[in-house]
Amino acid sequence: MVENESELRARIVEMQAEHQALEVAIHALQDVSAPDLFALRRLKKRKLQLKDTIARMRSRLIPDLNA
Repeated sequence: MVENESELRARIVEMQAEHQALEVAIHALQDVSAPDLFALRRLKKRKLQLKDTIARMRSRLIPDLNA
């Protein structure tokens, strides 16, 4: 579990890099004449999971103004 802000930011950067790598892989897979639809679906699902996780982690970096 990520505990402090610097670790959280580092994890976000790692996840963004993975997200970008998935974007490249998805485009490469779509460019072939007969793409593996199962692999494509799996990559897109992982990319969406990363996007959601990154958004949740970023929201943890924003201070709670109601407190």
